[in-house]
Amino acid sequence: MKSPFAYQPRPRPLQLASPGAAVAYLGAIAVVAFLYSNPLVLVAAGVAATSAGLLAGAGSAVRLALKMGFALGLLIVVVNALVVDRGETVLARLGEWPLFGHVDITLEALVAGISGGLRAMATIVVATVYSACVDPDRVLRALRPLAGRSALTATLVSRLVPVAAADAARLRDAARLRGPGAAEVGKAPLSRRLLAGSLDRAVDVAATLELRGYSLDGPRARNRRSRSRYDRRFYLIAALVLLTAIAGKLLGADDFQAYPTVSIGFGPATLAVATVVTLSGLAPLRHGPKRQIQPADGTKRLSRRDKTARRRQGLDRSARRRGVARV
Repeated sequence: MKSPFAYQPRPRPLQLASPGAAVAYLGAIAVVAFLYSNPLVLVAAGVAATSAGLLAGAGSAVRLALKMGFALGLLIVVVNALVVDRGETVLARLGEWPLFGHVDITLEALVAGISGGLRAMATIVVATVYSACVDPDRVLRALRPLAGRSALTATLVSRLVPVAAADAARLRDAARLRGPGAAEVGKAPLSRRLLAGSLDRAVDVAATLELRGYSLDGPRARNRRSRSRYDRRFYLIAALVLLTAIAGKLLGADDFQAYPTVSIGFGPATLAVATVVTLSGLAPLRHGPKRQIQPADGTKRLSRRDKTARRRQGLDRSARRRGVARV
């Protein structure tokens, strides 16, 4: 059972691009999510990350990330509404609560929580698209000349997190299959079992790496620079998004204020930044028809029509080499 967050090679531009180009592109969207508080721009960042993941073929991972982001965003909204009582527009007075004191639900606290929830959702989607579409082995090879051990640690983390998610799903399925007469398994025992399995796997991975010589200082391999024809596209779009975000920030595109009253700006600068960020999600779109991959021996690959014609003629490949038709 493979986790949807795990990397899967696909013939898509985002997977075929070099790690630097993919990280620059996804990082630009993440920077916009952290740099802005305007809900319109945050929604644009979330839409861009979602579109990039869907165009890259990571639909299942994106859908799961949206569910997780929505749950986390809803929690942020609820907690902010209960804890923060600032704002002039009181929607409900809930009286005295244990540990919270006097609780008043204000419109301003809800809007501020929504802004934080949208930022969390966009960040989760960006991280999910990175995990599902960027090859960690290529990232390790790119970072090895700079920080070999740190790159190895980051690569192992990105590999073992999807494995832990798959283990959690298997544990939940096993708990449900025990039958109605069995005692219900709570989240705490499942978490302890998942933590114990993760520690055991970490020890096994460390022993395997030591046996393969990763603890020794071997000769540095020559750095092979692998480029893709999609790199320029992702670098240009990342630069455009960053420049637009910085210019919009200086021009007041992040016109948002939650306290003491709600003020959300929808000026030309804000709309321009939101439009550029939203359209950046179309960067992984593949243009033109698919290229037919030629065989390694240099022969021409037959089309489906040619294969059907050959099959109807009743000629076998070995028979064609001998010049004899199959009866």
